[in-house]
Amino acid sequence: MNKWFSKFASKASEITGSSWAFLAAVAIIVVWAITGPLFNFSDTWQLIINTFTTLVTFLMVFLIQNTQNRDAKALHLKLDEVIHVLGAAHNELIDVEDRSDEELRELIKVYRTLARRKHQPGDKEQLLEEVLARQDTGLGTELKAEEKAHDQAVDQAVEVGAALREAKSRA
Repeated sequence: MNKWFSKFASKASEITGSSWAFLAAVAIIVVWAITGPLFNFSDTWQLIINTFTTLVTFLMVFLIQNTQNRDAKALHLKLDEVIHVLGAAHNELIDVEDRSDEELRELIKVYRTLARRKHQPGDKEQLLEEVLARQDTGLGTELKAEEKAHDQAVDQAVEVGAALREAKSRA
């Protein structure tokens, strides 16, 4: 069911986001407005457009949310790959979207401080030390505990990615 909905949501988003869908919506509104005098601008005439727009809006919320969630996940995966392959990147940020709001605020403070500094060699190590030094907030302890498991998972993902690229190049 989930796979079917994902395919449906992708296709529906593609269609409803097109210029043709916009033109169709404009045409519906124009036709509705033109028919107003024919129906003496009755309550039923108003109810038709109100019901139609309410139903379309209600359904579109779910389609848009599904598409945005999928796009965000794909974007995070792509960024995770970039972070992983860049030697100077901070691997501890790979799963940052799963952190609590408090942990994110702490990381933002660290990076804002870093942004004010002039870039120097060793920034990565210094930043990592600052993040890990915040053990009293729980962030550093979590990072240390998760770092090993996370590194193993990333290494496995890289191996799978390399195997896929190799298989693709053979094909």
